Amino acid sequence: MKLGLASFQWLVFILAGSLVAPLAVGHAFGFSPQDIAEFMQRTFLIIGISGILQTMFGHRLPIMENPAGLWWGVFAVYGGLIAAGTISLEGGLRQLEMGMLIAGALFIIIAVLRLTSAIGKLFTPLVVGTYLLLLVAQLSGSFMKGMLGVGYRASTHVELQVAIPAIITLLCAMLLPRSSKAFLRNYSVLISLCIGWLLFYLLGITEPIQPSASWVSAPMPFAWGLPELDSGILMTSLFVSLLLIANMMTSIRVMEGVMDNSGETSEPVNYDRTMLMMGANTGLGGIFSAMGCVPISGTAGFIMTTRIYQRLPFVIACVLIAGISFFPPATAFFASIPMPVGYATIFIPFASMVGLGLKEFQSIPMNERNRFILGVSIMMGIGCMFIPAEAVGQLPGLLKTMANNGLIVGMILCMAMEQGSRLLDRRAGRTQKEES
Repeated sequence: MKLGLASFQWLVFILAGSLVAPLAVGHAFGFSPQDIAEFMQRTFLIIGISGILQTMFGHRLPIMENPAGLWWGVFAVYGGLIAAGTISLEGGLRQLEMGMLIAGALFIIIAVLRLTSAIGKLFTPLVVGTYLLLLVAQLSGSFMKGMLGVGYRASTHVELQVAIPAIITLLCAMLLPRSSKAFLRNYSVLISLCIGWLLFYLLGITEPIQPSASWVSAPMPFAWGLPELDSGILMTSLFVSLLLIANMMTSIRVMEGVMDNSGETSEPVNYDRTMLMMGANTGLGGIFSAMGCVPISGTAGFIMTTRIYQRLPFVIACVLIAGISFFPPATAFFASIPMPVGYATIFIPFASMVGLGLKEFQSIPMNERNRFILGVSIMMGIGCMFIPAEAVGQLPGLLKTMANNGLIVGMILCMAMEQGSRLLDRRAGRTQKEES
């Protein structure tokens, strides 16, 4: 009973976190409801397989895999290019397939050459903490708009009828983890989602479930056609891949910290093996015309909230997610979870990442240099989040992808300034030794 509830709560958390990307990308490309449902079906398959591979053969930690935000950004850029008539819909989608295949191949090469540890040295507590703060800042706008009903059922403004039950759901998600009753505390995410979904149903503001043509249907590989190589997607994929390595390592470091603080034992992570599985998962994203998946930092907040540290419930949830993808009616049912309820349910786990980021800073001396690096990185990163998308429309593809992504800009700045200052310190030290 306990295992079943824990697994179902994992399933709900994964579903709540994985619905946003396929819906947003589908609308950006002008997909029909049927195309969006099929895209979501393929996404569920990749999420489930990715979680199983990483937990069994990769990092061996219960970390949710989800479509990478960076790929989401690349898809959004290509959606804009298609809307502007720069490239065709068919050509753009095929190039995106190729992009993920290239990224997957690069991850596998890095793993085979055992370069992961060398790259991992760049991700210091200062970089990880900055990453977590910027990640919360970048997600906060989407969470607030989602809970207030902006974009739900094609609404362009705040809907009180949607916002009030969503805020009630958020209050449940905030209060239940602090309950004196273990059942309410441990299954707060599941209970909050059920309360929110019920409220939306009673108020008559749920989305209708899309009818399915068949009961059983396997996700189709290369649903957009065979991959197409382009110089723009080649450069974008190589750069995005390096940044996704940062995402992967940061998520694992954060999860290791949560496990250590809870007193749970976990074996040391083999990063080369993790990178190999990440390559396989990203390649599968290209093969099945979906987005490549990466470990999600927000999982740490979920585990802190629910205290479900075991791997088995997570693996069972991943098997269920992958299984759901073969049953279109089941996919349609879970896809009907109201978006505001999904945002409200997972708000607290993601908000708790602020505390995790601040905890990273406690492990380093916050001297003048580190304060300067942190301040510049945070200000530049958050500042880029406010640049209108149309303002960077004339930039080359790679710069366009970066300019609106404050998370990437801030993290690159933090990493470059920290490594640059260390290099200057080493040179100054050598000079002093030579003079003495």
